[in-house]
Amino acid sequence: MSDDSKLLPHRTAIDNIDNQLIDLMNERAKHARAIGELKGTGVVYRPEREAQVLRRIKAFNTGPLTDEAVARLFREIMSECLAIERPLTIAYLGPEGTFTQLAAMKHFGHAAHTVPCLTVDDSLRLVEARQADYVVAPVENSTEGSVGRTLDLLVNTPLRVCGEVVLRVHHHFLRTQYVDFADLDAVYAHAQALAQCQHWLAKNLPDNVSRVAVSSNAEAAKLAAQNPRVAAIASQAAAEIYALNKIAANIEDEPNNTTRFLVLGHQDTTPSGHDKTSLIVSAPNRSGMLHHIIEPLMQTGISMTKFESRPSRTNLWEYLFFIDIEGHFAEPRIQAALDVLRERAMFIKVLGAYPVAVL
Repeated sequence: MSDDSKLLPHRTAIDNIDNQLIDLMNERAKHARAIGELKGTGVVYRPEREAQVLRRIKAFNTGPLTDEAVARLFREIMSECLAIERPLTIAYLGPEGTFTQLAAMKHFGHAAHTVPCLTVDDSLRLVEARQADYVVAPVENSTEGSVGRTLDLLVNTPLRVCGEVVLRVHHHFLRTQYVDFADLDAVYAHAQALAQCQHWLAKNLPDNVSRVAVSSNAEAAKLAAQNPRVAAIASQAAAEIYALNKIAANIEDEPNNTTRFLVLGHQDTTPSGHDKTSLIVSAPNRSGMLHHIIEPLMQTGISMTKFESRPSRTNLWEYLFFIDIEGHFAEPRIQAALDVLRERAMFIKVLGAYPVAVL
């Protein structure tokens, strides 16, 4: 029997399965459209429902596709079905090709319309003005810690946190051409990327090569494309968009380098079954105040996943505490803890509750 004869039954089976998949996806899309019609002009995107679907799909999966692969496929299916109801517009720190855009596409799928902004500030303002539906903003990195500007903006924005994205970050060293580092004048990147790759840069670049911080890694790639004497640290997507050569891949110092992003919009979510709540608390700088703040959470058995302090920028030596806790603020035990916190703190702001990121 020839190789083609052996392959034919499998190819025929795949063709039949593909036909069934198309029919089933269109049937799913019809139900999504019906749901959209029932919702009318209300909120079309429900992050808690999406998270529940993805968790169920991963639990149902028996392979050989990995859980991550199945989740990625279903995100795109849900993205296309949601676009039938109404395409979403997502603001992000640009230009095109940033890790923030990659995070937006990971969370909302490729059917969403992503809009680049010059700064994180601009991306939040676009959603605040209802010129975009949601914003994706970086909040912390596993290597370099929190993104201070995002935390500062969270204090005053009226937007609600309704989702999170966790993105594995790979940095690549990019140039217009393959040439020796001796003719290199500078390497451009976001300040956090420069810090995340500092050991590789110190080992491989001459001492006279400047390290220049710019607004984003994609902006660095854009600048490198215009000047053969400079290099950029950026993503694979940026390399493709700006036609740059990958001189070195995965130059980040930590192999598990990961960035966490928050999704903000105008809505609160309902509990999904596996949630986080983010809040900001302010208290006067006096002895025992930190324990005074944490105590209500400890007494009700609430686990914290993040606790960070930053200067309040209003009064000298006063601090804001950025806290993430496990659970949804609608839960009675969390409501009880928040009631006690409101009595003890000078200021408390619940930023929102949202499903834990489905990887």
